[in-house]
Amino acid sequence: MGAVPELLGGPGGGQARSAPVLGDRPEPTVFELSSPGRRAWSFRETGVPEWDPEELVPAGHLAPEPPALPEVSERDLVAHVTRLTARNYSVDLGAYPLGSCTMKYNPKVCDVTSALPALARCHPAQPAEQVQGWLGLMAALEDVLCRVTGMAAATLQPAAGAQGELTGLLLMRAWHAARGRPRRRVLIPDSAHGTNPASVTLAGFEVVEVPTDRRGLVDLEALRGLVDEDVAGLMLTNPNTLGLFETDIVEIASLVHGAGGLLYYDGANLNAILGVVRPGDMGFDIVHLNLHKTFAVPHGGGGPGSGPVAVAERLVPFLPGPRPVEGPDGFRWEVPERSIGRIHSWHGNALALVRAYTYLLLTGGDGLRRVADGAVLNARYLRERLRDVLDVPYDEPCMHEFVASAAALRREAGVRALDLAKRFIEEGFHPPTMYFPLIVDEALMIEPTETESPQTVEAMAEALTRVVAEARADGSAAASAPRTTPVGRVDEVQAAKRLRLRWEP
Repeated sequence: MGAVPELLGGPGGGQARSAPVLGDRPEPTVFELSSPGRRAWSFRETGVPEWDPEELVPAGHLAPEPPALPEVSERDLVAHVTRLTARNYSVDLGAYPLGSCTMKYNPKVCDVTSALPALARCHPAQPAEQVQGWLGLMAALEDVLCRVTGMAAATLQPAAGAQGELTGLLLMRAWHAARGRPRRRVLIPDSAHGTNPASVTLAGFEVVEVPTDRRGLVDLEALRGLVDEDVAGLMLTNPNTLGLFETDIVEIASLVHGAGGLLYYDGANLNAILGVVRPGDMGFDIVHLNLHKTFAVPHGGGGPGSGPVAVAERLVPFLPGPRPVEGPDGFRWEVPERSIGRIHSWHGNALALVRAYTYLLLTGGDGLRRVADGAVLNARYLRERLRDVLDVPYDEPCMHEFVASAAALRREAGVRALDLAKRFIEEGFHPPTMYFPLIVDEALMIEPTETESPQTVEAMAEALTRVVAEARADGSAAASAPRTTPVGRVDEVQAAKRLRLRWEP
């Protein structure tokens, strides 16, 4: 569960500091460790002559000189990578309260099952009769996901939430085209995840923004004025990206469906409603899930992700294929009648599916309800603890996350949300999400998740209280943070504009 507060710089604990590696010296680059002639591998002499590269590869495809790669021994390489790993923060080390993107501890039993040789050593091209266990597992996972979401069927192919978004929008486009009524526009709330408008554009639609009302919810009056017969659908996250439940969801669904559109559910915040309410019961037609957020697949570092898409009955014929289907002689692959085609090579990130299925089996239906309850309880507790520390622009009961604002602190002391987040690192925590959603000035978006203990949540509250009080008294500490990490504050703007991808000694 959560880490011990004292180790996090919590109640009574000072600033956390990484364990010293190589004394106080910075870790050298692998190029600096390089020594000509060293190799990270070695094989016994077999007597087989070496092949001349020009006999294997046409000369026109060969570089004039070998690439300038580092030359290090296996011992030095392993030590270098291990030292770097020891300096890295992760969900296994401490709290990761990134709002909008559930980042919670992953049970290690999921690692064990995904590494089982009978699963990990299969090849995706093996005939269906040789991998009946795999097909059965995927069909069972699809069934569970449909039960959780209230949908009729699902595809497990998408390799991430963003690819799931695109899949859902392509399904939306195909459904309208099949009815002979192609549509042009997709509605998105102004607080939506940034991938939503990108996916809409990639799918060939036009983005139309729906404003947020004073409650932090979809502005119903504005929505009424935007919904017409050219609207393909509405993309919505519920709870939304302010951590608030869209209480008008039934009327929203009625408005969209009344105009012949579809309602799309962004599953980024599904962790908040597991076992409590299902998107299908709210009126959603398409649901994308983030197994790498909600169901114990490692998140961050580029993957692996998994973003299955579940749909209502009328959209099942359009699902990507092939899908595992059970027949009288066992499981087989089947392509739906009006399939939009493949979304991912082979069958998605299959071992990520094993992790999620393990988590669901261990947790059970009643356990999923406890997941949601714990996530909401932790967020509401932390929000109340920080009520007098930071502004909370939308003063409604939050779900699994909430958005605070450092705008007043910036006016009073010149300290920004970025400064608070960097200073928070020195307290031993990963910083919360900054400057999102864009409709909140100097936003700090905080999601403690259900996997953090009450002691850790309290430690976060006390740390943030300390950081803000310090900033009000003297903003210099926050402005120079972090001071206890291997790398201090960098110029993010220049880093984005002037990438250094080539090693220069």
